Amino acid sequence: MTLGPRLHLGQRQTLVMTPQLQQAIKLLQLSQLELAGYVERELEANPLLSESPREDDGPAVEPSVEKVTPRESDAADTLADGAAALGDADDRWSGEYADHGGDGSSVRMTGMGGLGEDAPDAMARIADSDTSLQRHVLAQISAEMVDPVDRMIAVSLVELLEPSGYIGSEGGNVVTSLGVEPSRFEAVLARLRQLDPPGLFSRTLAECLAAQLADINRLDPAMQALLDNLDLLARRDLSGLLRRCGIDAEDLAAMIAEIRALDPKPGLRFDHEPVRTVIPDVHLRRVRHAELGEVWEVELNTDALPRVLADRRYYATLSRDARTKETREFIAERWQTANWLVKALDQRANTILKVAREIALQQEGFFRHGVSALRPLVLRDVAIATGLHESTVSRVTSNKFIATPRGLFELKYFFTSSVSAASGAPAVSAEAVRSRMRRMIDAERPDATLSDDRLVELLRDEGIEIARRTVAKYREAMRIPSSVQRRREKSLSGMGMAAQVAAL
Repeated sequence: MTLGPRLHLGQRQTLVMTPQLQQAIKLLQLSQLELAGYVERELEANPLLSESPREDDGPAVEPSVEKVTPRESDAADTLADGAAALGDADDRWSGEYADHGGDGSSVRMTGMGGLGEDAPDAMARIADSDTSLQRHVLAQISAEMVDPVDRMIAVSLVELLEPSGYIGSEGGNVVTSLGVEPSRFEAVLARLRQLDPPGLFSRTLAECLAAQLADINRLDPAMQALLDNLDLLARRDLSGLLRRCGIDAEDLAAMIAEIRALDPKPGLRFDHEPVRTVIPDVHLRRVRHAELGEVWEVELNTDALPRVLADRRYYATLSRDARTKETREFIAERWQTANWLVKALDQRANTILKVAREIALQQEGFFRHGVSALRPLVLRDVAIATGLHESTVSRVTSNKFIATPRGLFELKYFFTSSVSAASGAPAVSAEAVRSRMRRMIDAERPDATLSDDRLVELLRDEGIEIARRTVAKYREAMRIPSSVQRRREKSLSGMGMAAQVAAL
């Protein structure tokens, strides 16, 4: 046997992630806003792509609809072929930019559905009108402080201002870095605490509340004693507060009511984040069919879908005028990319519709009767029913929303784990169990709050087998306090504060 290089021919099958496949997977998991931005960039980079104006679509593109009926009467294909929209794109690329001065500076709105041409400018003006916390404080500093050293100290403290309006322990570093006297630093800090809104530049919650009370002339010694013992108030130790403050029950009740009316984080009122408008990807409606009776109709939101066309006529014109090999290769590559994007968008719409239809079929009880009828559902169930991979279903349901008669929901909402039921009954959705727990807790009496053990018993009486630690986990996830804390809260709201303190 000799050793040496040899040639060996063989065949094997491998799965290769082509650029087109990667693009299709990427498009599948994008939200509407992300998809609009992606399509906008492709329109700018590819001269063979054009956007179909919605007012010119007419009845040529019918909305995609699927009816959710029993499986033996499943509706057939209802999504129109995206290739049918290709065709008459006569000089659309050049005409679009000619209408805007020919400088390529036009702004195209994709998937916004009837907002109008000047909607982006209007939204920008709304966002610019919001005043940030730092800008609000700096405007007051420029008007109140004249001395340049005081201004320098104040601006340095503004940089340390947290979104809540507090400053951390780093304030002492300003004294060292600026080389100012501690007395002057404290004087500037005291002036900053008098700015609007009261409570800014505080180090603790007690300081913040004291500043607000001082602004309305309500910071007397008894109130200061109450602020010094906020830990007792948090524990509802009313008898201890009476001893520390040296007041009667009626005065303590009034003081606690005043503190509850204050703002513990005054800086958050300037936290203006852009409001995210959620546009549904799919609509679910209940309609009456002449032959099938009452059915659930799943329809794509065509107003949110990008209208992208591959301009055949422009491609033919460019191909005919191409003179060099590099130009012809560029045009061919752009044409292939344009066609693939149109097909990928059509496939994305088909996949979303297919998955939404299966979810509506699986969770029909929820749409008819509410969250109590929500069934346990996992990605594998939908993947098997639709013939898709679990990862594909996961991508489809991320950041996709469905508008239903019961409200707007993310598709991920309908996937919940199961909780065992007694006596061999079907499993119950964890979301349905949480909803049932919340209703029980909301209906409890102040003098008979339900402990976790009692919730377990009540749920078992309804045929739901659940452990106490699971009940505690669900309760904490819903941010519901323990039974002891709820008893204190409900007793404070159910009877007068003065009467409760007097009862002690």
